[in-house]
Amino acid sequence: MSGFRKLGERLIHRGHTISLGVGRFADPSGDEHEREVVHHPGAVGMVALLDDHRTVLLVRQYRSALEGTLLEIPAGKRDVTGEAPEITAARELEEEVGYRPGRLVKLAEFFTSPGFCDERAIVYLALDLQPGTAAPHGPEESHMTIEQVALDDLGAMVADGRLCDAKTIIGMSLARSYLDAVASEDERESPS
Repeated sequence: MSGFRKLGERLIHRGHTISLGVGRFADPSGDEHEREVVHHPGAVGMVALLDDHRTVLLVRQYRSALEGTLLEIPAGKRDVTGEAPEITAARELEEEVGYRPGRLVKLAEFFTSPGFCDERAIVYLALDLQPGTAAPHGPEESHMTIEQVALDDLGAMVADGRLCDAKTIIGMSLARSYLDAVASEDERESPS
């Protein structure tokens, strides 16, 4: 439909999480060009909502690419071949914050940086949390902290820079919209 065609790709690097290739493409007029492409297995993120339906569990962990810590929703790579994203989400949530979701509601699926990377992220709302066993992997998770944040503080936290992770902003925004819609539906169905 777009008239662009991929002609081929050569692998430059294969790492633990990503691979980097240089792809050759033809545009609609037939002119050829190269683009670097990062391949990523995909990710899941979970807005873990406590029973009060106002408080979310976030993690603060070191991110090497930023050389600092970031406050974000629990998340993980989809690095188990053939594993359904819901299973990955439940496993990652328990590993990172020590809770299993009783229910997962898919909020969104999106590309994180489509200008150079094929990573697709899926964000879920994790409800009816049950205690589980945290099992951090790697040095970053071993040193991360868990924080409770009010869902209603999202706007202020984005405005003042405390939250700057895209999947967290997307997930918390959509979680709030979802909960508002459920509350409105409940109000319409309750007898006056």
